[in-house]
Amino acid sequence: MPDSNFSYSSLTPELQLDALASVGIYPETGLMQLNSYENRVSLFTDENKIRYVVKFYRPQRWNEAQILEDHAFSLQLKEQGCLLAEPVLLEEKTLFEFQGYYFALFKSLSARSLESDNLDHLYEVGVTLGKLHKISSQGTFQTRERLDIKTMLSTPIKQLKESKLVPKFISEELFLTMDKVEKITTELFNKSNFTAIRLHGDCHASNILMDRDTPYLVDFDDCKIGPAVQDLWMLLSENKEEKKLQLSTLLEGYEEEFEFDSGQLALIEPLRSMRIIHYVSWINKRWSDPAFPLNFPWFTTDQYWLELLQSLQQQIINMQAPPVSMQPDY
Repeated sequence: MPDSNFSYSSLTPELQLDALASVGIYPETGLMQLNSYENRVSLFTDENKIRYVVKFYRPQRWNEAQILEDHAFSLQLKEQGCLLAEPVLLEEKTLFEFQGYYFALFKSLSARSLESDNLDHLYEVGVTLGKLHKISSQGTFQTRERLDIKTMLSTPIKQLKESKLVPKFISEELFLTMDKVEKITTELFNKSNFTAIRLHGDCHASNILMDRDTPYLVDFDDCKIGPAVQDLWMLLSENKEEKKLQLSTLLEGYEEEFEFDSGQLALIEPLRSMRIIHYVSWINKRWSDPAFPLNFPWFTTDQYWLELLQSLQQQIINMQAPPVSMQPDY
């Protein structure tokens, strides 16, 4: 079985090739590792000149049922007209296991990452997300996470309070600030009477690939249940005027397919706060993986924690301010 400390030390290139051979896939090229800290993802071309992406899932993160629900969601979206990188079916299966590692294959897309300042592309992304949510709102998940206060704030804050990586000189003020963020976020979520739907969950520009002017969604690894605006806000600039223009463009496309609840705009800053704290907790939780100290060396510097405190203090101000509005300022 894989190491219990999240290490991929036993996932050698030879083991990956053996895993692919176990399902009848034989790379003609080497495995070119792609940028992914959570899973191990590689690109290759097989003996039939087909380009694939293989994903080896991090042990102990998602169970088999959760991964299969992710795959079923992707296939449902694909069948109903959404453009995305769906898992490959081999003998009616999308998920495989080899020596304790779950893995799946995806067709490789020849495309480039979304440029968030391209308004024509943002409009098309809005159409794509509206179609996704129209389909996703017609069902639910049984095993995937919910985007809620407990998952995204309470549990991460508790884990950070138990961490030895948080510097003592800042811990008291930092955790008082995090507790205040949790209180304000909880109040705003309770005020928002949103309908939770199935989401992509991690819809930022790097997870949207453009084939000319056509957007394709990739990496549904974080799909979950929550407010629709979660799949929109990470595509927006922090500049107020740019944010309004981008949001207006996204929603213009979105509402070609599905009605957007404008009351969810009040959740953008709470969701940003949740993501900041969840991200810190994620690095803390993965620190025993050798890849994390190597790629996040700044995590143990005093400067990082000071900047985090300032960022959270600013988020408190942002959450207490009026939410972004689609109405012009007069």
